[in-house]
Amino acid sequence: MTRFAIPVVVFALLVGLFWLGLGKDPTLVPSPLIGKPMPAFSMPRLNDPSRALTDADLRGQVSLLNVWATWCVGCRQEHATLLAISKTGEVPIYGLNWKDDSLQARAWLQRLGNPYAAIGVDADGRVAIDWGVYGAPETFLMAPDGTVLYKHIAPLTMEVWEREFLPRIRAARGGQG
Repeated sequence: MTRFAIPVVVFALLVGLFWLGLGKDPTLVPSPLIGKPMPAFSMPRLNDPSRALTDADLRGQVSLLNVWATWCVGCRQEHATLLAISKTGEVPIYGLNWKDDSLQARAWLQRLGNPYAAIGVDADGRVAIDWGVYGAPETFLMAPDGTVLYKHIAPLTMEVWEREFLPRIRAARGGQG
């Protein structure tokens, strides 16, 4: 009888753990980079592979790094939000095109609009690994000195932008802007 009870108990415990997990917010995955310098990187640019996009390009101003790909459904969902943020001029948005086809990425941006100041191509995913990327889309907020201030996992919405990003941007600028 106990040989049947053990699998039932194990199954019940697993169901309980999964049930608890359903109530968790997937965007709350902590990043070990918060409060630390952004990882050094160099990637070919999407529109000019002879030039590199590097971590130095993001320094000197508050900026965003958005991880995206054409195969990413959530990236398509957040694209209009990125375009709207880009039009405000609040911060430059840099793109990390992750494990994607460059031709498709360029066509996608031509069709939907390009919110990015510059885009790096991370074809093999090595740069994303250094950033601790779990999946696309993810958006990082950087201080002018290159410190990672915040990481958002999931499609960016205007509500999240106003609630999570804008207060941190203002604080990074010393309360101005």
